[in-house]
Amino acid sequence: MTFEWALKQNGIDPKQDVNIDTSVEFAAMSGSFIGGNGDFVNLFEPNALQLEKEGYGYVVASLGELGGIVPYTTYHARKSYIENHQDIIQSFSNAIQKGLDYVHNHSDQEVAKIIQDEFPDTSLNDLEEIVKRYRNIDSWFRTTEIQEKDFNHIQDIIKNAGELEKQAPYNQLVTTKFLKK
Repeated sequence: MTFEWALKQNGIDPKQDVNIDTSVEFAAMSGSFIGGNGDFVNLFEPNALQLEKEGYGYVVASLGELGGIVPYTTYHARKSYIENHQDIIQSFSNAIQKGLDYVHNHSDQEVAKIIQDEFPDTSLNDLEEIVKRYRNIDSWFRTTEIQEKDFNHIQDIIKNAGELEKQAPYNQLVTTKFLKK
């Protein structure tokens, strides 16, 4: 959806000007592209860097950068759970904030070393390059707070893709009650 939105923002009609194949399973996108399906592919890291290093293509743009500020990764809980487990929600929010603070206050190499266990098939040098790419496009939020304008922006992207009929109310779905204390 963000890809289609970015295309439209740059004067390309995703329904008329290009053929977007959405039938490929997410985990198979690199292999499908290497096998000859498509001229471009949308990949998360470390897949994009790996494909580039193996000579199958080049990273030409970041959808994270082209898409604008998008609160992509969020966590959800039922209202009753939030009300009955405020200590857990607060602790989780504090932990996420601690991670954001770490990323913003440490070097690319330090961050790469911390996340290395989560990417056992990726070298430390590659992880450092990936962290640098994300840092260069200011990919990480500074706080766990989701601003209303950013919440509305992601809804615009979803609406643009034809997947949202009606705007959801920010004040009913987002809470700022559990920002780091």
